[in-house]
Amino acid sequence: MSGGPVTVPAAPAGSLRDGHAFHLFWAAESVSQFGTYIGNTLLPLLAATALAATPLEMGLLSAAETTGYLLIGLPAGVWVARARQRRLMRRASAGRALLLCTLPAAWWGGLLTVTQLIVVALLCGVLAVLFDVAYQSHLPALVAREGLVRGNARLQSSQSLAQIAGPGVGGALAQLAGPAYPVLATALGYLASCALLRRVREPDPAGAAGGAGGALFAEIGAGLRFLGRDRTLLAITGCTATANFFAGVLSAVQVLFLTQVLGLTGSVVGAVLAVLGLGGVLGALSAYRVVRRIGQARAVWLVPSVTFPALLLVPLAGRGPLLAPALLGLFVMGYGVVVYNVAQVSYRQAVCPEAMLARVNATVRFVGFGAMTVGALTGGVLGTSLGIRATLWAAACGSCLAAVWVVCSPLRGMREFAAAGEREFASGQG
Repeated sequence: MSGGPVTVPAAPAGSLRDGHAFHLFWAAESVSQFGTYIGNTLLPLLAATALAATPLEMGLLSAAETTGYLLIGLPAGVWVARARQRRLMRRASAGRALLLCTLPAAWWGGLLTVTQLIVVALLCGVLAVLFDVAYQSHLPALVAREGLVRGNARLQSSQSLAQIAGPGVGGALAQLAGPAYPVLATALGYLASCALLRRVREPDPAGAAGGAGGALFAEIGAGLRFLGRDRTLLAITGCTATANFFAGVLSAVQVLFLTQVLGLTGSVVGAVLAVLGLGGVLGALSAYRVVRRIGQARAVWLVPSVTFPALLLVPLAGRGPLLAPALLGLFVMGYGVVVYNVAQVSYRQAVCPEAMLARVNATVRFVGFGAMTVGALTGGVLGTSLGIRATLWAAACGSCLAAVWVVCSPLRGMREFAAAGEREFASGQG
């Protein structure tokens, strides 16, 4: 690529095209995130404590949450591009609420099994694919391009707050009422998200109808070619996929580590997992300033290089005061992940034409969350064969490798992303 750099401009007062619409959209996404993080704590606790799940079953449960990206990740981009995106988000949230309501019903009837948990997590994950691709693709319709970094930072702040409060609330509810019935709180969160999205009055037009038959695969191929033409996007995707793979390994055994190895109660487990979100809140609050200060390109490679190795502290944790290394490692990791995500997602939204954005978002999430699914399955196998703490070491060491993708890419010679990149993408979409 050639040409001078383009700076990340300050978001002017008018960067939100319709402030009321954006804030309703933000609230809907926030409520959904809170429900999700409560559920993501309750389901593993339900499996580990009430159903005595094995490490392999825990790995399958963790993998089920992201398997949807492997099943429909690529066509989801085409479907979202053609759909009324907010309506699709409402339907995905309503579907997840109905699915989750089956769990307390089965528990009340004495019929709940780990298999049902896995199936519900899988179906909810499929609906989450549609919701997530739609919300990332719809944001530029509500936020002017120069305000994307700030808009994404606000959305990430909500996700991080949910990551703090959700596990704590989920753990406390599980201790007070058992792990099954509080799942209804997650369902209520999804229904509240539906109601807020319905109040957004901005136009929600459907995209191009597209052709029939092979047109779906042609459009998927166009998204893959668009992503594959640029070394910067490829490096970012590789970094995200590697980090997600080892995050999947970690997620398969982290609740077992905290409950079985360290002997923590449900509420304390929720509090420990919330520390990851606390770091994320700080990351979201400072992301805009960090990107402005060091440059968007530099933030994408420097932040993971400095923060991802903190995960090496987690396997050092023990009982009592020796829990401190895990808390510090999760806090720093949470900070780094959010700043990295704000920088790289904002870049993708800025350089992709509207007609291509949903497909590129879906492709990146297909690769990234597909890697997380494989990682969770790998974590379950490693936890069974090597032990829980050894699996944590594998996850921590592997996470450090994620930054190699972006450190060894053209990003190292850039402060900002080159303006020529935008022209190259726009001229080559075909």
